[in-house]
Amino acid sequence: MSAHTSTESRADPTQSRSRQLIVRIAALRAWLFLALLLIFFETWSRVSYGQTFLFSSYNAQSIAIFAVAPLLLALGSTFVIISGGIDLSVGFIMGLAAVIAAHATNIAGQSLPPFAAMLVGITAGLVVALGPGFVNGFLISKLKVPPFIGTLGMFGVARGVAFLLAGGTTVPVSNAWFASLGNGRLFGVPVIVIITVLFVLLMHYVLSQTRFGQHTYAIGANEQAAIRSGINVPRHIRKLYMLSALCAGLGGVLYAARFTAGAAQAGEPLLLDSIAAVVIGGASLFGGSGTILGTVAGALVIAVIQYGLVFINVEPFWQFVAVGVVIIISVLVDQTQRKFGGDR
Repeated sequence: MSAHTSTESRADPTQSRSRQLIVRIAALRAWLFLALLLIFFETWSRVSYGQTFLFSSYNAQSIAIFAVAPLLLALGSTFVIISGGIDLSVGFIMGLAAVIAAHATNIAGQSLPPFAAMLVGITAGLVVALGPGFVNGFLISKLKVPPFIGTLGMFGVARGVAFLLAGGTTVPVSNAWFASLGNGRLFGVPVIVIITVLFVLLMHYVLSQTRFGQHTYAIGANEQAAIRSGINVPRHIRKLYMLSALCAGLGGVLYAARFTAGAAQAGEPLLLDSIAAVVIGGASLFGGSGTILGTVAGALVIAVIQYGLVFINVEPFWQFVAVGVVIIISVLVDQTQRKFGGDR
């Protein structure tokens, strides 16, 4: 620490200010890019169609709904990636939770009022999602299985179980309360968006204001130093992967509520989007840095790209190309941040 400090004290002040500026720009890159995207689609819409893109309440709500599922997956992944790990299983944990929530709601509805049956379904989906998260954490923290391999294995397990429980098809839900959870509105705002915003605020508080968040950053920055400082790293890692699974479970429950059906493949196409949201939002794949608000911006960037390209009648397959390009750019910016700003 002292050597690093003395080196910086001798550095050229102009160079130091330049490095600080690069770090700040990198931290804000998702929000800056989001603003540029909105300006681009707004300009295109006005020139081509003579109508607004940005100031349409329908478009705004559609983008928000587009962002809900990948954002919920990304919230848990933010904690995991900050700690230096990766979770590839969240997509099918989401699908598993959706199927379980649908089945549980239907079964409970045979003997309970609709509202109580909905609560049973929600609880079942969230609790079952914690199981794969615990196994992931155990494999990684106790058995020292690399996160990539451990969560990839759980990806396969959750996928198989979800398809078996769903019987290879979707599981329809006939429950008015459950449907209103996914499609209802409160003061004109979709309920699933309100739930997601509240969950975002909770996760932001946990990461930025609690000891749990501090320990997450510490482990990602230097795991050995975290151990020496007294942090129970294995236990914390288990909690991180259970939190990631819980976020995926919530995404699955809200998916089932929105479409009034549980589908094993619900989260399959969202894995890339969720990791992309975290990376675009400024988190380093090397661990030690990242924020919830950055992840929110990253998820909105992806939602705007996907919705905007459909809005201007671009082939849907270009969405994957656009998201991939943005990921590559974000990683390059992260490398620049690490080079000029130093590791967090």
